[in-house]
Amino acid sequence: MLSIIVASGVSLLIALFGTPLLIRFLRAKSYGQFIREDGPTSHYTKRGTPTMGGLVIVLATVLGYTASNLAVGRLPGASGVLLIALMVGLGIIGFLDDFTKVRQERSLGLTPTAKMIGQGAVGVAFSLLALQFKDSLNRTPATFHISFVRDTSINLAFAGVVIGALLFIVWANFLVTAWSNAVNITDGLDGLAAGASAIAFGAYTVVALWHSYQSCASAVVPTAGCYDVRDPRDIAIICAAIVGACLGFLWHNTSPARIFMGDTGSLALGGAFAGVSILTQTEILAMLIGGLFVMEVCSDVIQIGYFKLTHGRRIFRMAPIHHHFELKGWKEVTVVVRFWLIEILLAAAGIGLFYGEWLAQQ
Repeated sequence: MLSIIVASGVSLLIALFGTPLLIRFLRAKSYGQFIREDGPTSHYTKRGTPTMGGLVIVLATVLGYTASNLAVGRLPGASGVLLIALMVGLGIIGFLDDFTKVRQERSLGLTPTAKMIGQGAVGVAFSLLALQFKDSLNRTPATFHISFVRDTSINLAFAGVVIGALLFIVWANFLVTAWSNAVNITDGLDGLAAGASAIAFGAYTVVALWHSYQSCASAVVPTAGCYDVRDPRDIAIICAAIVGACLGFLWHNTSPARIFMGDTGSLALGGAFAGVSILTQTEILAMLIGGLFVMEVCSDVIQIGYFKLTHGRRIFRMAPIHHHFELKGWKEVTVVVRFWLIEILLAAAGIGLFYGEWLAQQ
């Protein structure tokens, strides 16, 4: 538990006191956000607000995780290193996107193709390495199985290891791309993505800690319902560090935001969420724990699909759905807080389902 406290506390302090330093630097460089012209007109006042705040979130998470390991005198596990590398890798892709926007003074950064190639490269590297690094019990950070609350009987290696590895790379890349884009879409209102991320990763801190306490490896005699997740404590520490980083950043990101996380933060957080779901063997459960992000993406997909099918008609006033409620007259802070409440309920339901499954095994 000391490692969790250290990780969250260090990352919280770094983000809380480091963000103002980044704000001053970005303002000195005139690295401000450019607002899309087809968005709500109320957002035009946000033009010029410093962006790329995700740099602080990523740095605070890495330093929080490092400090935690130093505090208890332990080396990081393979799962922890891979998860940090995934977060940093996608953060770099997001940074390049943000930097392109501010340098070219427009609301569009990297082309969709360039961004997907970058996400794919990071995702492939992560998925390949996640199937390596066997421990003394012959466990790798990831498995070939599709997982719900734990690994299911659906084995991607049904036709051999090579085919399984290829299918896993496709599956893992889909998750990494989907979740990173989901958080990116949600990051449209002051504090929305940072607050929702803190809630979702807080839930996963609980899940990973429970994995650690109920690990098959640590039990003298494995009990019914024990978990075969590798390095669960590392995953819990990183999730706690992300929670601290998001809360520290949220102090400056709440309405009216003094800084935005940008794609640097949203892609890094989304990628980390995908990585956590893979490494904790809860890939489908993540859709409930991160349900707000799923809701935001679905609203976008529904809007675009309906618009094309009906040749111009819309279901929502604007997508993603948080803009719909803005245009209905809700204040921005009202939308954000109510969406946080929705995410709290969904994350709590996810933890409840996770715990209920364990009880059913007893």
